[in-house]
Amino acid sequence: MSEQSTSAATASRPQTSNLLRRDVRFLGNILGEVLVHQGGEELLDIVERIREMSKTLRAEYVPELYEEFKRTIDSLSPEIRHQVIRAFAIYFQLVNIAEQNHRIRRKRDYERSAGESVQPGSIESAVQELKEQGIGVEVVRELLAEISLELVMTAHPTEATRRAVMDIHQRMASEVMELDNPTLTHREREKLRERLLNEVLTLWQTDELRDRKPTVIDEVRNGMYYFDETLFEVLPSVYEELERCLDKHYPEEDWHVPTYLRFGSWIGGDRDGNPSVTAKVTWETLTLQRQLVLDKYERTLKQLMDLLSFSTNIIEVTDELQQSIRTDRERIDRLTKGELWRNEKEPYRIKLSFMLEKLRNARDESLKGSDRRYNRPDELVSDLHTIDRSLRHHFADYVADRYIRKMIRQVELFGFHLASLDVRQHSQEHENAMGEILAKMNIVDNYGALSEDEKIELLHKLLQDPRPLTSSHLAYSDGTRECLDVYQTIYRAQQEFGQGCISTYLISMTQGASDLLEVMVLAKEVGLFRQEPDGAITCTLQSVPLFETIDDLHAAPEIMTTLLELPIYRGAVEAMGNLHEIMLGYSDSNKDGGAVTANWELRVALKDITAAAAAHQVKLKFFHGRGGALGRGGMPLNRSILAQPPHTIGGGIKITEQGEVLSSRYAIQGIAYRSLEQATWALITAARLARFPSAPPESEAQWDAIAKQISETALEKYQDLIFRDSDFLTFFKESTPLGEIGELNIGSRPSKRKNSDRFEDLRAIPWVFSWTQSRYLLPAWYASGSALQQYVDGSAERLAQLQEMYESFPFFRSLIDNLQMALAKADLQIAREYASMIKDDAIRDRIFGQIEAEYKRTSEMILSITGQQEILDNVPVIQESIRLRNPYVDPLSYMQVQLLTELRELRASEADDAELLREVLLTINGIAAGLRNTG
Repeated sequence: MSEQSTSAATASRPQTSNLLRRDVRFLGNILGEVLVHQGGEELLDIVERIREMSKTLRAEYVPELYEEFKRTIDSLSPEIRHQVIRAFAIYFQLVNIAEQNHRIRRKRDYERSAGESVQPGSIESAVQELKEQGIGVEVVRELLAEISLELVMTAHPTEATRRAVMDIHQRMASEVMELDNPTLTHREREKLRERLLNEVLTLWQTDELRDRKPTVIDEVRNGMYYFDETLFEVLPSVYEELERCLDKHYPEEDWHVPTYLRFGSWIGGDRDGNPSVTAKVTWETLTLQRQLVLDKYERTLKQLMDLLSFSTNIIEVTDELQQSIRTDRERIDRLTKGELWRNEKEPYRIKLSFMLEKLRNARDESLKGSDRRYNRPDELVSDLHTIDRSLRHHFADYVADRYIRKMIRQVELFGFHLASLDVRQHSQEHENAMGEILAKMNIVDNYGALSEDEKIELLHKLLQDPRPLTSSHLAYSDGTRECLDVYQTIYRAQQEFGQGCISTYLISMTQGASDLLEVMVLAKEVGLFRQEPDGAITCTLQSVPLFETIDDLHAAPEIMTTLLELPIYRGAVEAMGNLHEIMLGYSDSNKDGGAVTANWELRVALKDITAAAAAHQVKLKFFHGRGGALGRGGMPLNRSILAQPPHTIGGGIKITEQGEVLSSRYAIQGIAYRSLEQATWALITAARLARFPSAPPESEAQWDAIAKQISETALEKYQDLIFRDSDFLTFFKESTPLGEIGELNIGSRPSKRKNSDRFEDLRAIPWVFSWTQSRYLLPAWYASGSALQQYVDGSAERLAQLQEMYESFPFFRSLIDNLQMALAKADLQIAREYASMIKDDAIRDRIFGQIEAEYKRTSEMILSITGQQEILDNVPVIQESIRLRNPYVDPLSYMQVQLLTELRELRASEADDAELLREVLLTINGIAAGLRNTG
């Protein structure tokens, strides 16, 4: 950036910050009007008094004011308290809308003030870097052919916002953006304010809570919302921008970027621990997805009919287009749902009317294989290319570039299935089914009792044997029948929707090579895997291991080596493009070992598994199971890509996108575009670094050794508390809203893998959600301070080593920055209030004292390493956002503690109060909105 443009951009920042404050104040004033309208001046006065006291306490803790603050909250009648909770919760919804819009405004402001300068983190900055480093066209083409990013939506229960509320948010976001329109008249501004007032009133009178748990199909529809509202339009725009930048910096080439960025989904396919996800539900999911994408194409073709009014009285179309129209006439003798365009001088409209008919017929299974319908997406693409070439023939290039190329890209991205659906199931389910099948065939009586080596030997033989293991004449248990039905559904889906609809079968809790071989044997039963008489292998479904715990990560390289040494398995990988997908779980590894150890072990696993695969000439696609929260590996999308060692991304990357991440990244088009633009920048940058690595510092091996030592210490400290302190589970359950979170209807899946109170059976999501609500954020930072301090041990030389690592070792810098983000969001003063709910004073004082000391220790070590005065000095924008939000979150936290105490006392006496529970759930929603985090 030039000095002139830098100063211009810097000068504009105070102005844009003022605009954010303007929007927040504007929406806050409207909320105040709604409060008065709905609850009278008394309600507004109470809310303002609580807000002012909370703000003052944040600025300076005064014991007398603190006691008055708590008395004020305690004295609220249930009716008023309910309204106060909702007022604070809705305030955060409005602030979030303003902040999201401000992100779009900042990007536009930068582009205006920077002139010709290129924005850091943009697609153009990535392409410009390639050009400036002298990387030639052929290498650029190779890089673009190699990069791959699939973002996978999951149905994990972390989205606390209802669809009805999201619709209101989206309408408000559009209206708030209009506030920047300088051409609005005074009356138009008044009308805009009236519309926003109506939306806030509607929001106030709309129930934030679901009255029932969503079904899986509800979750499917919620996921499809983002495709319908933003992604169908935004994804092609990202490709268009990349091609524009390539044309600008490499003008001698004609660019059509290969498909490198797409979305997938688990919703409707993830059956691990969710009995509601059945084969029937999976089929319904695929049908709904196809219905949406065909609807989108149909609307687009209708728009094209309006636009392409070109007349042969003026232009000349290609012979190719004329021949395609004649062919369509011969094949489609009559149109059943529309009429042939009557004006013979408008050939594009005639062609499009035939295309619409073939698209509508694509829904009709009775016409499968017929040339009266589109059977495959490439047939639709072929017709679009015919139109594209004809438009260019009479120099209508602008129209072809603007409309036809965009739809071609949409069909390439979304096919006839919208998004690839991953199927996931727990490894034990496959073992159970295999045991029953083999027993019925008198192959082995007790498969589960076999050793791992015996299982591998048996399964390997079964894969080579063409004879079936199952029969329609045999009766199977419900579990085995459902397991087999899933494979039948996948086979049917591949035939109907194309192989891209489902090609990945994830196996959670993978602990041995047999877990993957079981899936392949079951796939063989329906034709998803087969070995021909000549030895050739056909495979259209890949077994993908999910390594979740620390022990699983350690075992992963050996498991993959064992598999790749089996000729038939190696042949199956070859049939899938010589690419193997591996999923790494960030949630359970963090729950298992804490933040420091999980990050270190994942780094080691990435390197070791990559080396194991490389020894067999196999490329790997790593699937990173990151959650939205810091305690589950959450971080901005671009950072999560760059956090991987560059040499481990050769086969592509998959990353989970879930919960609040979906709404915050993809609910608004401008933000969705920026998120995907930054992801593209990171992907190209990582690919460049992998192809042209800078020599690693000589000290990197030493830094790895130090990081390993710190990790080992952190693991010991973390597990001392979490696993070896017999009172810890009591502390956790009583000082967080764990039990009540299970009553918040935000997901179809149970919060535990089994009906058990064991810590091991608790899912990572409610584990992190509970600690976030109670403001500890413990999983994201605990044990790191002790480990860092023990390594330094008072040595100035060792502290200098860590400071150098922070400056020059990307892994360590990312780790430290994530830790300080967690510390900034945590608040031990508020957490102390939650600890007051623990019945046993000795347990509370001992464990809270440990946590408090560790928090202080961690903060001090991070400041020493970074050289900062305060936590998050390195990202002042986020530091300020957290600082401004906290005074508004605090009242909700205090009220939540009060409500939890009342509710638990009531339930201890075997009574209950639905309204009291409802208030607790409202505070959970409000705090989630305030902290912009759930699980």
